Amino acid sequence: MLRLCVLAAALTASGLTLAADASAAKKDLVKKVLQLQQPGIEGVGNVVAGQTAQQMLQAASQQAGRVPADKREQVGKEIQEEVRKFYEETAPILRAMALKQAPGTVGVALEEKLSEDELKALIAWLESPVSKKYQQLSAEVQPQLTQKVVAESRASVEPKLKALDQSIAKKLGLPPADAAASKKK
Repeated sequence: MLRLCVLAAALTASGLTLAADASAAKKDLVKKVLQLQQPGIEGVGNVVAGQTAQQMLQAASQQAGRVPADKREQVGKEIQEEVRKFYEETAPILRAMALKQAPGTVGVALEEKLSEDELKALIAWLESPVSKKYQQLSAEVQPQLTQKVVAESRASVEPKLKALDQSIAKKLGLPPADAAASKKK
């Protein structure tokens, strides 16, 4: 009986060691995936910085009517420069934050949802020449797609944007942008 207990304890201990090794191997695979995806993760920081900068430019352009006409162009250039500086200062901070947060978000999801074999297959794909070529191609065509989406949707989005702007101005007790422009004329 004592031998059976010792054998069972030994098997259990070796099973725990195998599980710990498997878990460590899986964590290493997840770490490798995150390293391979670093540019995409950093891209999240760039997108957040860019969206914030774009929102600032849009807010400023909505208030441009309050600037005397003879000074609008100069003020617009100054605002664009300030927003560019903001982007250049915040993008590195947000990229670093994305890299810091990725293991606790993306890494955890990969570890929970994918097996070691699936992680190995993912790594093989990410390291493949086809994947690298596809990523390069995607980066090249994405701006073209963005431009087409903006151009093709402008007619349907701009009236909605103007309506939203008027609704917000009304809720804030401000005159609508069109009325403010008419008063100045």
